Amino acid sequence: MQNHPDLFADTEQPRRSEQIGEQSWVLRGFALSRVEQLLPALESIIERAPLRHMMTPGGFSMSVATSSCGALGWITDRSGYRYSAEDPLSHLPWPEMPAVFRELAQAAALQAGFHDFRPDSCLINRYVPGAKMSLHQDKDESTYTAPIVSLSLGLPAIFLFGGFNRSDRSQRVSLLHGDMVIWGGVDRLRYHGVLPIKHGRHPQLGEQRFNLTFRTAG
Repeated sequence: MQNHPDLFADTEQPRRSEQIGEQSWVLRGFALSRVEQLLPALESIIERAPLRHMMTPGGFSMSVATSSCGALGWITDRSGYRYSAEDPLSHLPWPEMPAVFRELAQAAALQAGFHDFRPDSCLINRYVPGAKMSLHQDKDESTYTAPIVSLSLGLPAIFLFGGFNRSDRSQRVSLLHGDMVIWGGVDRLRYHGVLPIKHGRHPQLGEQRFNLTFRTAG
């Protein structure tokens, strides 16, 4: 994907839905009308719960920097992957999930056919050029009945959407600023990841990409 001005032209981005699995959808530009509310809320969360590069159980530092908001935040360290009610850096509760976050996630879930989505956790991942996310399943939640709702902001990314085994072939889905991906139901435990982010500069967020992932964790 080349860095071309049209790549970041939100007004040029067609508003459409793309089905990528039996119960999986990409909602193109779904969040664009709320970006001016989302970004200040995101900045406020990061001020209270700073981004950090967490350590995996295997002892590797994640290339993405993370934070969380909501009743539960996802964390990883030498002892494993889990959700926690408090930020391990400050030992305070994670920042409350902003209403604009929750309402957007619920609206996207409803658009994809998932009713009564009640997210209690939002994982914030910041990618800079070269950062990536290896194929994984979201399976640290207490239940898999609710969908995963993901929001892309900033630099474009190639989202890998695979099968139920790590070795299954993955679709490559281009994601732009304001796109949302929702998967649940029979697709809830599909492997997914992100290829290394390419160099570029987004007009609003500069040389970075944020991914906000909403879950019902507790």
